[in-house]
Amino acid sequence: MKIRIEIDDSLKEEELVIHCRGINQEIQAIQKAVTDVLGRSQNFILYRQDKEYYVPLQQILFFETSGDGIRAHTATDVFQTKHKLYELEQLLPGCFMRVSKSAILNVDRIYSITRNFTSACVVSFDGTPKEVYVSRNYYKALKFKLEERYHYEK
Repeated sequence: MKIRIEIDDSLKEEELVIHCRGINQEIQAIQKAVTDVLGRSQNFILYRQDKEYYVPLQQILFFETSGDGIRAHTATDVFQTKHKLYELEQLLPGCFMRVSKSAILNVDRIYSITRNFTSACVVSFDGTPKEVYVSRNYYKALKFKLEERYHYEK
């Protein structure tokens, strides 16, 4: 595979084009990686009362279901979203992961994980007392994702 960067001062917007003979796992992985990088800098539309907020995705700690819909938590605020949890799984970049039937969290914002004897665990975030429970069904996948990110960043 060749990688080439061409600089064109006449472009009004950055453009990434992948030329390939066909779609395979390697091409899909490259597309997902680029999408994840670009998605992290995007804003997400959230609501509180009658106001619409444009919150950077990296500020969102987690999404959780509640009696009145889906809530998005930042370190200091709580917002509502009009999306369902299964829709968020499709929309959000790879740094977000479902960790229970009722929660999706931002893996990049995890500060610590406390394992319980009841086989569930609790995820804490830096600079806020907010926590999220991870069910035992999702724990191994979360650990794998964290280890994968750790090795990738090295």
